[in-house]
Amino acid sequence: MGLRTGDQYVEGLRKRKHVEIYVMGKRVEDVTAHPFLKPSVKSFKATFDAAFDEDTRGLARAYSPFIGEVVNRFVHIHQGPEDLVAKVKLLRKLSHKTGTCFQRCVGWDALNTLYIITGKIAEREGRREYVERFIEYLKYVQKNDLALAGAMTDVKGVRTLRPSEQPNKDAYVRVVEEREDGIVVRGAKANITGIAVVDEVIVMPTRAMTEKDAEYAISFAIPLDTPGVKVVVGRQLNDSRRFEEGEIDGLPYMFNHEGFLIFEDVFVPWERVFFYKEWRWSGVFVEVFSNYHRQGYAGCKSGLGDVIIGASYGLARRLGVADKPHIQEKLTEMAFLNETMYSAGLAASWEARKLLRDGGWWVNPMYANVTKHLVTRFPYEISRLAHDIAGGLLGTAPSEADFKNPELRPLLEKYLQGVPEFPAEERLRLLRLLENTSISVAYLIESVHGAGSPQAQRLSIQRVYDFQKVEQIASSLAGIKTAMAPDLKVEPHRQTDSEK
Repeated sequence: MGLRTGDQYVEGLRKRKHVEIYVMGKRVEDVTAHPFLKPSVKSFKATFDAAFDEDTRGLARAYSPFIGEVVNRFVHIHQGPEDLVAKVKLLRKLSHKTGTCFQRCVGWDALNTLYIITGKIAEREGRREYVERFIEYLKYVQKNDLALAGAMTDVKGVRTLRPSEQPNKDAYVRVVEEREDGIVVRGAKANITGIAVVDEVIVMPTRAMTEKDAEYAISFAIPLDTPGVKVVVGRQLNDSRRFEEGEIDGLPYMFNHEGFLIFEDVFVPWERVFFYKEWRWSGVFVEVFSNYHRQGYAGCKSGLGDVIIGASYGLARRLGVADKPHIQEKLTEMAFLNETMYSAGLAASWEARKLLRDGGWWVNPMYANVTKHLVTRFPYEISRLAHDIAGGLLGTAPSEADFKNPELRPLLEKYLQGVPEFPAEERLRLLRLLENTSISVAYLIESVHGAGSPQAQRLSIQRVYDFQKVEQIASSLAGIKTAMAPDLKVEPHRQTDSEK
């Protein structure tokens, strides 16, 4: 089977030789042992273990018609709405196991996007070189169960200028040399989730382009362990606690990271190039990918919401207020918001459509954008309610070191005690978990900016929703003469560029 265990994934990371990874200005030799990156390795590892764990293997495995074997779902090409539903459910379940972002979704969405885009170019224009290269790459990924990152967001320079207009020509990743055996690329991608702990990275265009931007309209895949690749890991809230490597404060459990991915004249062989100077297809590429990724947020963010609601309820029980009406009301509101995000993602999945003659299952674009737009708002409200329930100690609790000081521990156990049946240490552990989950990149900032900022979803919703159609419906009911042709569609939605 094309399946690796979590331990095999970790061992594979230790064999890399060329990649340069920097944390806090210093080069990292072994990501599996570095205190800043170990939590990310653990989180990524959970996606491999899920294919073997009894409670997730049914969701985490799928049959691949491309290699005729069972593969990890994180490298699977969706074969129908059921697969898209399984994606959302798996992400929610995995969030219960990790309590953070498990970082493998962007690469997965990139695979499915490339399957559709290369297939559509072959169908529309008869050019099969891209799809043939991609299918061979897909087989390689599935047989080896590779950990993939997806890199879409360029550094962008001056936001009002197109790639070709930038004063810094490398503000978008571009081709600087074309050779017989491949291309040479230069530039950087920003905010790349999990980038330091993957086997390979798939690079994608970040926006619609014009013919003048052709050198920037590229998509390719390379091992992270490729000469000329540099990774600079970004900072997060309370990240220095990782160096403490404590049992409570030092993030001993799983966590995520993001980073800058820099290409310094990196060579990419032609067999790894899936999209080159295809500026006409760049906008559709971004649309297909973005909607896949927006749909997925329903799973991971509702799963993290479950963790936050659980921690809030646990703290309320330890303080003896879990049954109070105002606490019950807050918890109910949190559950409502959480399930609303999840429900929208399931709707986007069940209402999927096929973009290729032979497959290419894509999410419902309206419901995918609604899902992500809910995610830009509801996690902040869920967190606010959680902080309300937890109390001020969420931001002022004594440290783990204080708790382990033999002189202080008896006093802290006495004065942090709530309901007697619960040890004070349990309260501290839940406070730290709630702090690290609810005030995090993975739950808050990523919810706003991941897969596009809120305005991107609003523009998509505006384009898809047919205001003229609903005006005709209203006019007809109001007795105003209007020419309204028979329409079998229930939803007043226009086709997206991808569907066209």
